[in-house]
Amino acid sequence: MSFSISLTVNGVRRNIELEDPRVTLLDLLREGLDLTGTKKGCDRGQCGACTVLIDGRRINSCLALAVSHDGADVLTIEGIARGDVLHPVQAAFIAHDGLQCGFCTPGQIMSAIGLIGEGQAGDDPERVREGMSGNLCRCGAYAGITEAVLEAQQDLVTANEGRSA
Repeated sequence: MSFSISLTVNGVRRNIELEDPRVTLLDLLREGLDLTGTKKGCDRGQCGACTVLIDGRRINSCLALAVSHDGADVLTIEGIARGDVLHPVQAAFIAHDGLQCGFCTPGQIMSAIGLIGEGQAGDDPERVREGMSGNLCRCGAYAGITEAVLEAQQDLVTANEGRSA
């Protein structure tokens, strides 16, 4: 028995046939849609490497059944840059060395975008660290990650103020 779902993934509407209702969103993205930027780390929702945005909210895609998100808007790391122009969070991660091996970086970036979008980043490093605590970095790039999130949040606020003026 197959199940039909429809997702908008990185702005593209996709109609998908699932043979198994137990397929996670992570496995669908990586194996079914060949979007391998979202990483499979712990497969238990503990590391955050699989973080994506569903309807603008951060989730661990390894814990989400694809079938339960029928009709959702999914944003992955592959969908945040605009052509050759990096998203401000991506640029800030590079500027502040918010990465080392890079394995956790897609999840960190997606979580940071979600944190900023939720209005939870603020300008306090401790608040950012708390908001990003579900994303682990085995290399210990936390100082750069925190600085990157703070800079990106400020850049996005400044850009939004410029648009409303």
